Amino acid sequence: MSPHQNPHENLLVDPAATHLPDDPAAREALAGAADPAEAAARHPTYPAAWAALADGAFAAGEVTASYAYARTGYHRGLDQLRRAGWKGHGPIPWEHEPNRGFLRSLHALGRAAREIGETDEAERCGTFLREASPAAADELGGEG
Repeated sequence: MSPHQNPHENLLVDPAATHLPDDPAAREALAGAADPAEAAARHPTYPAAWAALADGAFAAGEVTASYAYARTGYHRGLDQLRRAGWKGHGPIPWEHEPNRGFLRSLHALGRAAREIGETDEAERCGTFLREASPAAADELGGEG
């Protein structure tokens, strides 16, 4: 310990919240699309489009399609989180609108995983969602 360091100082600083950048063109494409597939095709890196596809497929009883869409949105979101400085842990606030596509994809992945019997993956997704954003877990229903 250096002579200038406080022996009671917490050296384990909690990571800062990660805020994904806004993508107005993708957001507008999704808002104006009759089918989220149009927005996903035009903006394939936009997790919210994939989350919308996952939700629609799940509502239609197409659980494996929902799983595939959610996994795509999840991985596209992870790529963006890493580029934004996320190191694999720390808050991803639901309150920041651009984060919602990733968080919705994570929730949808857990929900579909549970339905197809991937219990371990469903539990990991639920834990990840609660740790990343308690507000998202509350808003989306907590469990994946």
